Amino acid sequence: MRIEALRQSMRATGAKDCHIDRVLRAWTQARPLDAGARRHQPENYLPLALRNALPALQDELSALARVRSEHPGEDGSSRLLIELADGQTVESVLLPRDGLCVSTQVGCAVGCTFCMTGRDGLLRQVSSAEMVAQVILGRTRRKVGRVVFMGMGEPSHNMDNVLEAIDLLGTAGAIGHKNLVFSTVGDRRVFERLPGERVVPALALSLHSTRAELRAELLPRAPRIDPAELVELAETYARGTGYPIQYQWTLIDGINDSTEEMDGIVRLLSGKYAIMNLIPYNATASLAYRRPPVSRVTELTRYLHAHGVRTTVRNSAAQDVDGGCGQLRARQSEATPGSTIPLHRQSFREKPSARDR
Repeated sequence: MRIEALRQSMRATGAKDCHIDRVLRAWTQARPLDAGARRHQPENYLPLALRNALPALQDELSALARVRSEHPGEDGSSRLLIELADGQTVESVLLPRDGLCVSTQVGCAVGCTFCMTGRDGLLRQVSSAEMVAQVILGRTRRKVGRVVFMGMGEPSHNMDNVLEAIDLLGTAGAIGHKNLVFSTVGDRRVFERLPGERVVPALALSLHSTRAELRAELLPRAPRIDPAELVELAETYARGTGYPIQYQWTLIDGINDSTEEMDGIVRLLSGKYAIMNLIPYNATASLAYRRPPVSRVTELTRYLHAHGVRTTVRNSAAQDVDGGCGQLRARQSEATPGSTIPLHRQSFREKPSARDR
């Protein structure tokens, strides 16, 4: 369901835009649909036909998504396995400091070799209303003041739905525009379209390597844009919006954690309005990658800082419950009906790093 379809169904009752906006504002803020200012009664601000339609509308909205299971992490995060109306599942993550990560697709077509989400390819798009429904589920559990479109899926492959959800959250949902983050592997359409939107989000860019050939191996179906060109496109966006670009770099032992790669980051990001987020790989039994030792992550972070690149280390949320993106859904898909899905860390076959060979 698209958000515009919700608007149309309310217009069919004779409701005006001001009435529709009031209902959508209540929904996005996880309040009853007829909620208004304190001490005001719905009959004073909503027409009768719309009020009569609200129970059925509420049922329809509630059916968009439900929490099938919730897995709190020791870091204060909580990973949610969300079941959509057709039975498909996606993942959302309640993050520390009032954040929420939502999914934009069931599966993904990019096929990043280190990611569980793309293992089965793209199954279907997530609608704009289903994305907002993930936010509502988050807001029923805790305060949500920041939403990152960084879960399952590639947002640029579902652009209309993602931007429609961002627009509603940045208006009726009362979330600051810089706190709405569009995450992408890099697509020229992103840089062309986002600056012209009413709600212009911040941008996170999955880089993972400064070497075009390695990046193509890790992200086999991402658009073929040279990393240097990608950074220049992103820098133009950052300067135009006033939001720094958040570069994402999944650190994989022996793959992209070399000093040569760090020198590449320094070369590309020096003087740029950017933050480099190093994300140590979240191991899974199904993929033969491993994370670098903590000492190596610390060494790389200090190296980048010393060379003038603002750097943070961001561990994937809920690692203690195997919470890497797509892992909950994969375990749910592999489990037989009625079986219990294990939440303990699974052992995996480690791939030797370049330093070990």
